[in-house]
Amino acid sequence: MIVLRRPGPHIYDERLDRSLPGEILRQRPTVVFPSVHRSESGIRCLTVHPIGNLGPSAELGGRPRTVVPTDPAAMSGILGRLAEEGARLGLPATYEATHHGPELELPACFVEIAVPEGARPEPAEVAAVDRAVREGSSRDGDLRALAVGGGHYAPRFTDLARGRRWAFGHIVPRHALPELDRATARAALEGTPGALGVLYARAADRGFPALEGLAPELRDAAAPRRGAPAPATSGRSTSGT
Repeated sequence: MIVLRRPGPHIYDERLDRSLPGEILRQRPTVVFPSVHRSESGIRCLTVHPIGNLGPSAELGGRPRTVVPTDPAAMSGILGRLAEEGARLGLPATYEATHHGPELELPACFVEIAVPEGARPEPAEVAAVDRAVREGSSRDGDLRALAVGGGHYAPRFTDLARGRRWAFGHIVPRHALPELDRATARAALEGTPGALGVLYARAADRGFPALEGLAPELRDAAAPRRGAPAPATSGRSTSGT
């Protein structure tokens, strides 16, 4: 792991990957942004989320309707380690949906400590995120999918990734579906490498034009429970990504 410190907010560090040395870029590493998320609702938790803007706004970095490649296996592994760390601190660990910048070409994600407005994270929380990023084991044997529907904190997909061998890339929340266009939906699917299809949080999340015929619909039980043998897969996506 290489640690890079730069001034300024992470979300506006556009095309950070272009500043990396060529020998690093050729390895296509996953870029992880440890960060602090200030919650207007006062929620305290540990989170991991993909990067990009699913709609026409880009107020928090990146570009409108532009998503960043994901690393589903790494995100799932970090989520699992965050859950272990959070249990000791009395904090839940969860996915968040795809949101905000910066724009990158390398796969990337944010790993965050959510604190109330005006608060600062505790040292133990910072240390927990540090360990999760450094020591979270990439879950390469998990089945991968584009997640669609649910709330911003993606409780359904968090439960599935923790209870079954699912690893999600982009997570398109329910509130983003009315403004989602076909090109962005396809980019979210292609930005989830190895995706076997789309997993929906509920039936009502299917009925949007941008999603029609996008990829096979997957079922929760297609992935075995955690602790069971890894599913047999060729590594190829039935959706062509």
